[in-house]
Amino acid sequence: MSVPETPPPVIAGGGASHPASNWNVPNVITVVRILLAPLFVWMLLADDGDDGWLRWAAAVLFVLAIATDGVDGAIARRNNLVTELGKLLDPIADKVLTGGALIALSILGELPWWVTIVILVREVGITVYRFVVIRQGVIAASRGGKLKTIVQSVAISLALFPLWTVFGDWIYWLNGIAMTLAVVLTVVTGFDYLWQAWKGHKAKRADV
Repeated sequence: MSVPETPPPVIAGGGASHPASNWNVPNVITVVRILLAPLFVWMLLADDGDDGWLRWAAAVLFVLAIATDGVDGAIARRNNLVTELGKLLDPIADKVLTGGALIALSILGELPWWVTIVILVREVGITVYRFVVIRQGVIAASRGGKLKTIVQSVAISLALFPLWTVFGDWIYWLNGIAMTLAVVLTVVTGFDYLWQAWKGHKAKRADV
C-alpha cells in the first residue's frame, strides 16, 4: 500500500513555502520605475529651463516613480514576496532615477557638477560592489542608506519643482540646505557601508 504524500507546509497568507517568483508584483513595479527614468529625463531636458508644464510634469513623474519604492517594498514584505532579485533591483531603480535627475539638473546648469559627481561615484561604486559580492548574498540597504535615499529624493524633488516661480528666490536657500544634507548623508553612509561590509568579510574569514 502506498504511503500518501505529505502536503507542503503552509506559511502565513495561505501559500506554500516555496521561493517567491522573481517576476512578482513588487519586482514588476521596480522595473517600471527603472523604465520611467528615461521619460522623466527627456521631459526635464525638453523643458530646457523654461519652467513650463513639462518641468512640472517631469517633477510630478519623478515623485510618483520614487514613491513606488515604499509601495513595492511593503507589498513584498506583507505577501512574502521578497526575493534576491528584488533586493538588487530596488536600489538600482533608485539610483537610475536620482542619477538621471542629477545629471539633467547639471546639464541645465542648475546643480554644480561636483555635487552630481560625488553622489554618482558613491552610488555607482556601492552598486558595483554589490555585484562583486553577489555570490556571498545580496547586501540589503541599511537604515542609514534608506534615510539617505529619502533625503536625496526630497532634495531632488525640491530642485525639480520650479517653486521659485511661486514663492520667490528664497526657495533657493531651502534647496541648497536640502541638497547639502543629501551630499553629507551620501558620503557618510557610503563610508559606513564599506566599513560594515569589510567587518563582515573579516568576520567570515575568521570563522573559516
